[in-house]
Amino acid sequence: MTSPSRQKKGAFAFRPSLARLVTTKRLLARIVLFFEQLLPPLMPVLSVIAFYLSASWFGLFRSVPDWLRILLLIAFAGAFLVSLLPFRTLRWPRIAEADRMLEERNGLPHQPVTVQEDEPAFDTPFARALWREHQTRMAEKIAALDAGLPRPDIAAHDRFALRAVPALLLVTAFGYSLSINGGSIRDALQAAPEQVVSDPAVRIDAWVTPPSYTGRAPIYLTADGSEQAPIGIPQFSGLTVRVSGGKTAEKVVFRKANGEAQDISVQADTKPQQTAASGSEQPTAAPASQALVAQTHMMKLQENGALEVNGRRWSFEVLPDKAPEIAFDGLPKRSVNGALEIAFTVKDDYGVQEAHAEIVPVETDPTATPLYPLPEYRLDIPRRNARDAKGVTSRNLTEHPLAGKRVRITLVAKDAAGQTGRSPPHEMVLPSRPFNEPLAAAVAEERQVFALDTRKMPQAIALNEALTIRPEETIPKLTNYLLLESALARMKLARGEDALKDTAQYLWEIALGMEDGDLSLAERKLREAQQNLADALDRNAPDAEIKKLMDELRKAMQDYMTELARRMQNAPMQPNQNAQNILRQQDLERMMNQIENLARSGNRDAAQEMLSQLQRMMNNLQAGRPQRGQQSQENSEARKQIDKLGEILRDQQKLMEQTFRLDQQLRDRMQRGESDMGENDPLLDEMNPGENGEPQDQQQGQQGKEGQQPSDQMTAEQLREALKQLRAQQDALGKQLGELQKSLGEMGMKPGPGFGQAQREMEGAGRELGQGRGQPAVEGQGRALEALRQGARDMMNQIMQAQQGQQGQGPNGQVGQGDQNGRDPLGRPRRPQGPDFGDNSVKVPDEIDVQRAREILDAIREKLGNNPPGEVERRYLERLLDIQ
Repeated sequence: MTSPSRQKKGAFAFRPSLARLVTTKRLLARIVLFFEQLLPPLMPVLSVIAFYLSASWFGLFRSVPDWLRILLLIAFAGAFLVSLLPFRTLRWPRIAEADRMLEERNGLPHQPVTVQEDEPAFDTPFARALWREHQTRMAEKIAALDAGLPRPDIAAHDRFALRAVPALLLVTAFGYSLSINGGSIRDALQAAPEQVVSDPAVRIDAWVTPPSYTGRAPIYLTADGSEQAPIGIPQFSGLTVRVSGGKTAEKVVFRKANGEAQDISVQADTKPQQTAASGSEQPTAAPASQALVAQTHMMKLQENGALEVNGRRWSFEVLPDKAPEIAFDGLPKRSVNGALEIAFTVKDDYGVQEAHAEIVPVETDPTATPLYPLPEYRLDIPRRNARDAKGVTSRNLTEHPLAGKRVRITLVAKDAAGQTGRSPPHEMVLPSRPFNEPLAAAVAEERQVFALDTRKMPQAIALNEALTIRPEETIPKLTNYLLLESALARMKLARGEDALKDTAQYLWEIALGMEDGDLSLAERKLREAQQNLADALDRNAPDAEIKKLMDELRKAMQDYMTELARRMQNAPMQPNQNAQNILRQQDLERMMNQIENLARSGNRDAAQEMLSQLQRMMNNLQAGRPQRGQQSQENSEARKQIDKLGEILRDQQKLMEQTFRLDQQLRDRMQRGESDMGENDPLLDEMNPGENGEPQDQQQGQQGKEGQQPSDQMTAEQLREALKQLRAQQDALGKQLGELQKSLGEMGMKPGPGFGQAQREMEGAGRELGQGRGQPAVEGQGRALEALRQGARDMMNQIMQAQQGQQGQGPNGQVGQGDQNGRDPLGRPRRPQGPDFGDNSVKVPDEIDVQRAREILDAIREKLGNNPPGEVERRYLERLLDIQ
């Protein structure tokens, strides 16, 4: 390296930047010179490595014996070491060599680099001045120096271009390594694999059959086993290997990913059977006949592995079958007649086969002996898209003894592979039948007592006896009294499970008879007919059975509607009923006809879905008589919450007006620059009660009468303090809103997002008030008011949906339902005048709608077939036909 004193000679002493540039150029030049020395001896090393890779990829090491493989490996190692010997002469280039290379390759005469360090021969003033001028002129040429790229001149060391041989051989070997017989660079370090001899006389037919529920086609394996990548197959797929030909039984092996080998056994029905050889038969005949019989090997693939047979190999990657996922789509709710309605979402990679709701009581007694098992609740899964589907199921569980008790509901889904998925549990009170007759409710309670625990039969008997203490006052009908006495006798004589179940059923029929008379019996028959038809559709029953069950459903529906009409014959029409709220018998008949037509045409899934809709509609069909008790209590609680929300809205509006007035007064003070107003603070008095406990409005009125304006009495500091004191009122309103949301949740209502947004805005406005900033607080209070109004609208919509109008009897035996939400008594949208192409929630189109749609499509097709001249018109017609 050049010393610092040496670098500052010549022009370098006057131009330091030029000295640094020359130092950098010298370093680059020395690196270039070093690589020029390195590359020629590096070629033999690269050639040895290329020959080794070529031999490995060509499969040389795996095809030779082990002793020859080891010998070749030693030879390559020795050649590699010999090729490293020329590297002993490598050295780092000197500065003089770098300077000379820079001057030669840049074509600079007079040595402009080295001249900077030379001294003149004569040390006279004139000689030094002349030499300094020469150094300065030479220094100007140094800025354009370029070291360039290394020039190793490999051709001088390899005049016959033999270096191209290993390069071409390496490229060819790499291409060959991608084939079936290609080798690996690890072959030289491991023993050669055992050579498997393939018998050309053996024929192998192999295929993989995915499970039927996956909907995938079978996968046939190629005869030569040329698959390179693993074959992806669903879990639990069936592997079938059929071996025929050859002289001996071929061994079929499945090798797992961990290396464990498993022999695939031959199926019993395909094993060659040897008949009893007679004395005249030759002993060699049996093996020959055995070899001619094809053998079939089968197994279920549950993990990754490879099939090996007759020297061929197929690798498999088993795609695991994930467990299904199921969850509630909203909260379970109660239908009008007490049925439990559950909306759910279900997802599975190949489709869910079955789903149900698991209902267990929250509080259980381990020693209790219930009379009935836990309720069964099967979920109706849409078959059109069972992989990712949504559904709604309605089941009437009011007859079960757990009705009215707190239960834990868990949704369970099961796929075809037997895997199950469970949803998070949800606790609720299982809906019970609403009894309007107190005597009927008491009888149902007797049944529930001993049905939940048969040991409590004495308690149920005591309840029955208490009902008949003063029958002339509590039981107006003699028939009901006799029924209670007969039930009491049965309860005392009941022994065994069958007798107890008969007694419980008898009590339930008594309660229904007291409540609805023959209407409950007709409703039960209708429910049984619907369930029988649903079961038949689920098991793909024949058309004859479907027709028979449809006739039974029609008869049960007719009996129910007739009994309902008879019951409501003398009932007055409800005030909120009108002509559009009338349910006609023709509507139900048309829907049942469509169910039957869909079932006969083979579209059982659509028929089952429409039947499920019919069940939900009938569950939501109210009985038309005014409800008492619980509904009145719920209405009273709802009115209370509405009044509370109105107070919050009114107080928030008033608080925003006060905040705005104080902010305006504060801005007025700041503009006038008046900060020393009177000591009276009427607005502060308005925020707080007076000393005598007088109301705020009264004090303000008194001040107004005296003609004193707040803007004339308060200073800017007092106004800021008044703004800060408003924060307590704002926080109190936010707390009241939180209590309102909690009360709505206890009533089973879901507070809308507007309430949450309003509470956040209230908190922000409170913080702004605490800092005495009025304008941001007013803006936050305005947003809180808007969010409160939105939350109030959502709350009123939920209350209106929960409080359905009562049904009544029309003049022609038609059942009405008071519903002001644009829906008929079955919960469907009322049809407007003319065809309805709007709401598709219930796909029950009228015949006139279908016919008109067909006529429109035919007209469009005819016009398009006439080849319209305009390109725009033709594209428009094509878009109209694209109705997918």
